[in-house]
Amino acid sequence: MHTETLLPGEVVEVDGMPVTSPARKAFDVGRWTFSRLHAVQRLDALANATDVKTNDVEAVIAEHRGTRGLVRLRAVLPLVDGGAESPQETRTRLVLIDAGLPAPQTQIRVCDQYGDFVARIDMGYGDLRVGIEYGPQHWTDPEQRDRDTDRHTALLDLGWTIIRVSSDLLRYRQGTVIARVVAAMQAAGWRP
Repeated sequence: MHTETLLPGEVVEVDGMPVTSPARKAFDVGRWTFSRLHAVQRLDALANATDVKTNDVEAVIAEHRGTRGLVRLRAVLPLVDGGAESPQETRTRLVLIDAGLPAPQTQIRVCDQYGDFVARIDMGYGDLRVGIEYGPQHWTDPEQRDRDTDRHTALLDLGWTIIRVSSDLLRYRQGTVIARVVAAMQAAGWRP
């Protein structure tokens, strides 16, 4: 439990109940979550749900100079991306960043040559047409499996390389994930 000073504008009302604003919540979460991974995962989820921006959080920081935990918050704030839609997407993104790769763009919308929507990719490098997707294939539902197969084929036809990341790869073989992404990026012309 923590005792904090809340300034005007840091409390909002939701359904008649006073709660901290999204920027203030991010300020607190980033300062008090000791694991870097968990802090970024929680801040990504908050940004995804509320559309809070890092500059909103920086405004709260400016009002609370010298507050405990600011070093921790400042370390994680540049890593926040509201496009992450799951904790594992955040974890995948951090694995790539920690390996020295550029931060991938999240939720890439892909359209065909006629402007028709084809797919939304979890993350990747749009200029290189390298996409990274976290999650299992939907092989238990025949209709979903067919949609996934059609979607994958359409992306390949548009020149995309899709790297699939499973929980096993993310947990035990991060080097394999990194190697696959680097190989796809280099095949597309990227030079570190």
